[in-house]
Amino acid sequence: MGQMKLLLSIAGLCVLSGCAGSRDTRVAIDARSSSPLASRSVAAPVTTSETPSATPVNASFPADKLIALTFDDGPRPYVLFGTKGDHPAPGLLDILEQNGVKATFFVVGWRLTPKTWGEPRHEEDIGVTCLDAAEQLTRRGHELEDHTYSHVELRSAEKKMGEQWVMRDVDRGAQAIKAVTGIEPRYVRPPDWIISDDARRDLQQQGYRVLSISAENPMALRDVNSLDYLCAGRNPAGCPKPSLVDGVLKQVEQREKKGTYTHILAFHELSTTARAMPQLITDLKARGYRFVTLTEYMSLVNVKAAPKRGEALKQQAAETRQNHVAAVNR
Repeated sequence: MGQMKLLLSIAGLCVLSGCAGSRDTRVAIDARSSSPLASRSVAAPVTTSETPSATPVNASFPADKLIALTFDDGPRPYVLFGTKGDHPAPGLLDILEQNGVKATFFVVGWRLTPKTWGEPRHEEDIGVTCLDAAEQLTRRGHELEDHTYSHVELRSAEKKMGEQWVMRDVDRGAQAIKAVTGIEPRYVRPPDWIISDDARRDLQQQGYRVLSISAENPMALRDVNSLDYLCAGRNPAGCPKPSLVDGVLKQVEQREKKGTYTHILAFHELSTTARAMPQLITDLKARGYRFVTLTEYMSLVNVKAAPKRGEALKQQAAETRQNHVAAVNR
């Protein structure tokens, strides 16, 4: 009987020792992890029988507050490098560099042709071509993505010239960008976000990701329209009050109330927008946000694209027809 008690005691000690060894091994593995999550100060939850083993789709946590800063309609050298003279303006590139921010620029293909510096009626020639500006953007670590070649409103163009014209216009813009960066752009932002459902579907089938402000998309993948174009010009009308920065922060706060802490902010290459950037970047950083390129943003935001409403309605109609046929055949 004494020997039996001794054996049971030894077995109990072995079990306890094994459990402790397992816990120490897990901690050691976590400490050596080289994943992006491991490098952040937020600890990952330990998976147990009471803890889900995966982050739910569409979940965005304050611990990973992201901003993808994007600018349309360029390259515009006078905005990127600033102007002097009667109407001096800061250079957007220097502002981003001083604040340690890498951005994504949706550029227009026709601007990337030799000796082009912009639109003579509206833009100032500072002696730098758009092509030189694009090369500077790439050298400084910013991304170039597709804003079409012509910058015309695509749905109206499709009605006049057909969908194939739209497809070629996007492809021409992509090829112009690839000639500068050596990389095929993955993302397309249609001018004013206007594009037909058919053209959007066909572009996506070709491998493009079409950005949108549509409520059919998950909020984290929905562009935030800054409305900065309403603040441009000598007599701006409709600019957010009391300022562009306040207007953008208000939109961010509204999205936060719905549980979204990742945002794609859509701006334009405008001098008035460049002036607002130092304050906006400072305020967003103070709120715990970090800035990433669009490619990095998409890789970090773990959400699935919502089904299009039209496709859902078609599927619903098909199911209704099938149910009707089945009822008749009974």
